Amino acid sequence: MSLAKNILLFGATGNIGTFILDAILPVRSQFGRIAIFTSPHTAETKAAQLEKLKQQDVEVITGNVEDEEAVKAAYAGIDTVISALGRNTLAQQIPLIRLAAASKDVKWFLPSEYGTDIKYGPASANEKPHQQKLKVRAYLENEVSREDLAYSYVVTGPFAEMYLDLVPGLEEAGGWDVKARKAVLLGEKGAKISLTTMQDVGTLVRNTLLHATAETRNSALCVNSFTTTPDEIQAEFERQLGGRPWEVSRTSLEKLRELEAAAWEAGKPSATVLTLRRIWTEGGTLYAKRANTIIGDPKVMGLQEVVANEIARVSKL
Repeated sequence: MSLAKNILLFGATGNIGTFILDAILPVRSQFGRIAIFTSPHTAETKAAQLEKLKQQDVEVITGNVEDEEAVKAAYAGIDTVISALGRNTLAQQIPLIRLAAASKDVKWFLPSEYGTDIKYGPASANEKPHQQKLKVRAYLENEVSREDLAYSYVVTGPFAEMYLDLVPGLEEAGGWDVKARKAVLLGEKGAKISLTTMQDVGTLVRNTLLHATAETRNSALCVNSFTTTPDEIQAEFERQLGGRPWEVSRTSLEKLRELEAAAWEAGKPSATVLTLRRIWTEGGTLYAKRANTIIGDPKVMGLQEVVANEIARVSKL
């Protein structure tokens, strides 16, 4: 049985939480309890989805994450908490961590870290999109006793599916439009980027639970699916699709920085996207050594499969 015996997941029906839960369920026998904490609104709007989870022996706890008594009750008998809360609710993790540390049962907390490495280098501390995650880390590392609560940060880098997406009106931020055969590549030719599929995020979190060691506790686990370049992605699309040629352009790092600065100055929501893509283009997804092997080196997707999945997805639209 896993060292993480009884698990509680916040954000289980969200974009990433769904993949985490889907990865855990096939190895259900490795755990004791699997519970999810969901809001009354979600319980009402996703009733059919939650009923299916109950049939798979998942406990569904309904409550408000801001209700401390409800959270305390949910923590009873739980040793491991996984958060998959979204970017807009990251600050809500701090009271969840405080209550976890005060609980007699909870011993391990995995905060919502999935995405860009927020401590890649000295400049990371000043990046605007990182600030809420940095506050969560600071609380875990400075305000909580390791005897009360351990932590693990599963840092995956950008999601491959989102990196491939060419957003209308934000084309200069890069991506691929399979139907229109249009691509905008970021940075110089040969500049590398590491990506992780959302399905693999679930796999990597599951394996973190199954391979709890001194190396995985109280540390950042920088993991990914594969490393490639925008030009290699383009070449793979062309190889798999053949046919008519693509319209390919490129946004330089300098241009990306200009677009980013203008977006923040104008208060545009796209500013966060541009900052993240600039960080990735600067090399902020590349690690000296990835931690996949520490958590059992699970099977993850490669470039060919990711491109094939994107082509299949678009063909269904």
